[in-house]
Amino acid sequence: MINISFLDKIASVLIEKYSKSLSNTIVVLPNKRAKIFLIEALKKQVNTNILSPEIISIEDFIQDISGIRTIDPIELLFEFYEVYLSITEKSQQQSFELFANWAKTLLQDFNEIDRYLLDPSHVLSYLKDIEDIKKWGIEVENKTPLLERYIDFWKLLPKYYQSLYDHLLNKGIGYQGLIYREAVNNLNNFTKSVQEKQYLFAGFNALNSAEEKIIQQLIASEQAEIYWDVDQTFLNDPYHDAGLFVRRFKENWKHYKSNPFEWIVDDFSQSKNIQVIGTPKTIGQAKIAGSIIENITNDNSLRKLDKVAIVLGDENLLVPLLYSLPASVGALNITMGYSSKNNPAQILLAKLFKMHTNALSRNNSSYVLYYKDVLDILTHPLVEPYAKIAALVAIINKNNYTFITHQKLMELNVIPSELFLLLFKKWESGSIPVLESISQLLQTIKNNLSNDSEEEKITKAFVFAIFKVINKLIAYYSKHQHIDKIETLYAIYKQVIDLAEVSFEGEPLNGLQIMGVLESRVLDFDTVIVTSMNEGKFPAGKSQNSFIPYDVKRELGLPTFKEKDAIYTYHFYHLLQRAKNIYLLYNTESEGLDAGEKSRFITQLEVEKQANHNTTHEIYNAILPETAYQPMIIPKSESVMLRLKEIAEKGFSPSALTSYIRNPIQFYFQKILRISEVEEVEENIALNTLGTIIHETLKVLYEPFIGEFISESDIVNCFKQIDVEVLKQFKLVYKEGEIKKGRNLLAFEVAKRNVSNFLKVELESIKNGDTIKIIALEQTYQRTLHHSSLPFPVLIKGNVDRIEERNGTIRIIDYKTGKVDKANVILKNWNGLTDDIKSDKIIQVLAYAYMYEEKANGQPVEAGIISFKNLKSGFLPFVFKEEKEMNSIIDETILSQYLEQIILLLNEILDVNIPFLEKI
Repeated sequence: MINISFLDKIASVLIEKYSKSLSNTIVVLPNKRAKIFLIEALKKQVNTNILSPEIISIEDFIQDISGIRTIDPIELLFEFYEVYLSITEKSQQQSFELFANWAKTLLQDFNEIDRYLLDPSHVLSYLKDIEDIKKWGIEVENKTPLLERYIDFWKLLPKYYQSLYDHLLNKGIGYQGLIYREAVNNLNNFTKSVQEKQYLFAGFNALNSAEEKIIQQLIASEQAEIYWDVDQTFLNDPYHDAGLFVRRFKENWKHYKSNPFEWIVDDFSQSKNIQVIGTPKTIGQAKIAGSIIENITNDNSLRKLDKVAIVLGDENLLVPLLYSLPASVGALNITMGYSSKNNPAQILLAKLFKMHTNALSRNNSSYVLYYKDVLDILTHPLVEPYAKIAALVAIINKNNYTFITHQKLMELNVIPSELFLLLFKKWESGSIPVLESISQLLQTIKNNLSNDSEEEKITKAFVFAIFKVINKLIAYYSKHQHIDKIETLYAIYKQVIDLAEVSFEGEPLNGLQIMGVLESRVLDFDTVIVTSMNEGKFPAGKSQNSFIPYDVKRELGLPTFKEKDAIYTYHFYHLLQRAKNIYLLYNTESEGLDAGEKSRFITQLEVEKQANHNTTHEIYNAILPETAYQPMIIPKSESVMLRLKEIAEKGFSPSALTSYIRNPIQFYFQKILRISEVEEVEENIALNTLGTIIHETLKVLYEPFIGEFISESDIVNCFKQIDVEVLKQFKLVYKEGEIKKGRNLLAFEVAKRNVSNFLKVELESIKNGDTIKIIALEQTYQRTLHHSSLPFPVLIKGNVDRIEERNGTIRIIDYKTGKVDKANVILKNWNGLTDDIKSDKIIQVLAYAYMYEEKANGQPVEAGIISFKNLKSGFLPFVFKEEKEMNSIIDETILSQYLEQIILLLNEILDVNIPFLEKI
């Protein structure tokens, strides 16, 4: 059996019944989108040229009756604030951002009261009485000013409503509810003025009281007919929510007391393939939807996508879905609103507001910007490719600019682009100039984007949506200048941006259709893919965005979550009604941000299974590899071997050797590929930076004594220089970083304390009779290692922190800012020295001893570590412990055994047959 679409049937009625008066026929549909589909259905059924009937949406129709222009939610909020200020005592007036928090909810309630034609004074007084009852037990003398203001708020609601209603009516503008109420008031005049017109209402389900009254009156005066799209499966079941509203109309409308209820179809019970697919997380659903589309396009019998729709239960799935669609999808039509919350242009503006408002709020005469705010903007995908700021970002990172004055930022970027100047223009001259600057910025961003790809076209739609909001704000601010404060601008922007959506437009008759749930009304598709079939998403679940309690809504006949669920139910079953292939996707995860139970609609399909429905259930999980991660293996190519030879000639440092022991892949990246770490702003001083500062300070303090024995007075003089020298080194190493407050100030004090403690230990040693002669400080030494097993000579090269002669013995000292214990430099067995990274300290200090051996001229040599976190232990020399004997003097035997191990390590590094194998 071939299912005829609802709009095809409406087209047939128009041709058969209204063909003589099509120019005077007006078709009213639930939304604007169905218009073009109805025109297409008409074109298919006529062979000659005809005048099309006028086709309008229900909202446009109601607006025509009332003669009042609708205003968007942003404008309404500003108009309401005007009214609020005019009727509220100055001492009680709230700022716009506080007002907007409750005004949006109140306007929603005003809208519902008007759409359902309720007496506003009765409803709003009812709310005030409820609040009075809640506070019944509180004595008059115990009522606080806060409580008094709270009760006064509820008393003022009728006044707020009437004042706003009159204010808007005088301007000839209104919100949806006001327009509906005025349309009902003007209905008699309207029906008289359009007696020659004939109205045809098609595809409706839920109607509010105003719509019901208008349609019934037009039907009663024989100026209109209504055609429902309802299936007998839902209509005849008294408990099925998909037929809830139409059952009420069938029972209650006067027209159906004497006229038959027509157009009851039997499409839902026809043959259908329903696949219920569960998969973890949102991204999994996007991937599956993409693979379903790919299978459809690969099937020759289903190559056309015109009759395929993807209906997103959660709008956030749009972007992942677009990336998951196969390349074979040519034409694409997106018809849905997309929240501005995730709009990349909105995210950029949020960062922009954050940076400038932070700069303004700092107690500083100059305009000071925080580096993270600056970099967040400069590296944003709408800025980075076009602003020419790579050099500026590098300067900020290299020089540790934590806080940058506006003047300094402009000096650092020598040739600024127009985009850069707009981003960092000072926000000091009022809200309208700021908004105009943002408007210009968005235009510049739009001009940077081309139409070369679908991605860029979608990005343009995002930018344009925010551009419209900003321009509206400029218009509203021009009229409402009493709220012109930059401090409140961001709060207002956040309020209004929540009300803005990105609207995508395309060619609805061509290609794959991607839409939201509401956009699917009246339309029929052969193949339907519905995502986010989870409770809380589809249906949306309970939400109490109202001041009117549930029981009061029930009593007054206002819609509750029960009716809202019924609307979702109708939309869902209408999607399935004439479809042949249906895919229902849901998230199997029950925990997390995008999780929830499987939708009740899926369970309902299982419980009420139709005989001709073939329903299957599948769970798709990501294919996981047997091992979570395969270690990286890099074979040694000819170019790698050339680079190793180059390193051997220039010098292997002790840290390079320990880097290989730690992880050969780390050695490969750092030494072979020469990949350095990304330079970033060091907001808080890192341990290695602190170590560098201490090393450099000690070098400067001891440099005058190289080649001389140190006296007590020398050390005493060094104490006097600590503060100045540490500060100087901080500025040299940490550059423009902030060191006068916070954790960095503590680090500064730690550096001074470490240097001071080191000098105290040194002074104590001299007082105890030690003779100390400084031989070298921070000096580079090198020595070529020749061995028959090595493919070529290897230079060992490194920088030694300090070499001294103490009581006739040469001491080679390596400073460590971290903690090192005696056990870290004791060796019991040479075998396996280079197998484990725990021996890294020994490998380093013995490498220094090997490099210096020739210059020791036979003097006994020790090599070890001074740990600033373990200064009480003093110098920690390398010790070879053989049985009970401890030997800290590094002789030929020690060095030859050490070199045996190093040669084994170097042979492994330089062996072409041994690849670099990652350690996990």
